[in-house]
Amino acid sequence: MFEQERDRAYIPQDWRILFALILTFLWFCFLWIYIARNVGWGSFLDLPIAEMGAFLEGAFAFLAFLWLVIGLFIQQSVLAQNNEELRRTNLHSEKQTEAIAATELNARQETFFKIAEATRRHLGAISGMLFISSQGPVGNKSLSSEDLAEVWKQFASGDSEVFSRMFLTRAAVTDLDPFDLYYGTEIRHSHTDNFLVGFDSLINLARNCDTDNIILDSLIYPLMAC
Repeated sequence: MFEQERDRAYIPQDWRILFALILTFLWFCFLWIYIARNVGWGSFLDLPIAEMGAFLEGAFAFLAFLWLVIGLFIQQSVLAQNNEELRRTNLHSEKQTEAIAATELNARQETFFKIAEATRRHLGAISGMLFISSQGPVGNKSLSSEDLAEVWKQFASGDSEVFSRMFLTRAAVTDLDPFDLYYGTEIRHSHTDNFLVGFDSLINLARNCDTDNIILDSLIYPLMAC
C-alpha cells in the first residue's frame, strides 16, 4: 500500500518531466529545420562567434525558461508531498501518544482496583476491631463473643463490609454516641485514625487514575448517602 501511494505521488513529477523532454525534442527539431532552411549549416558554422552566441542565447532561452518552470512545479509537488507526509506522521504520533496515555491510564486503573481490594479488606478489618472495641465484651457488651465470632466468620468468607453494615444497623435502632463510638477510648481513637488514613490514601489514588471522577464518586457518594 505504501509503495502504491509513493508511485501515485510521483506520477505528476514524471508527467512534467516527460512533457518537458518531448517539448525539448520538438524545439531541437524546430531549430534544426530553422537553421537548415534559413541559414544553412555551412553558413551557420561560419558565423562570427558573437552572432552565433546571440543566436544560441535566443534559441536556448525558451528551453531555460521551460525547465525553470518545470523545476518549480516539481519542487512544489515535492514540498506538498513532504508536507502531507509530515502531516500523516504528526497524526500518527498523536494517535500513538493517545494510545500510550490510554494504556498508561488503564494500567493505573488496574493497579488501583487491585490496591482497592486489598484496602477494602484492610478497612473492613479495622471496622471489625472498632466494632469489637465498642460493641463487644470490652465495650458496651451488646454482643457476645459467640456473636462476634459469627460475624468474623462472615468477614473471613469475603464479606468485608459486614462490620460497616452492623454499625449502620445498630445506629438506626439504638442511640449511639458517635464521639464515644470512634474516640471513646485510646484504642478506638487509634482504629478511627487508621481507617481515615487508609481511606484518604485510597481517595488520593483514585484521583490519580480517574480523569472522569467515576471511580472517585463511587467511593464518596455512598458515604454521603449514609
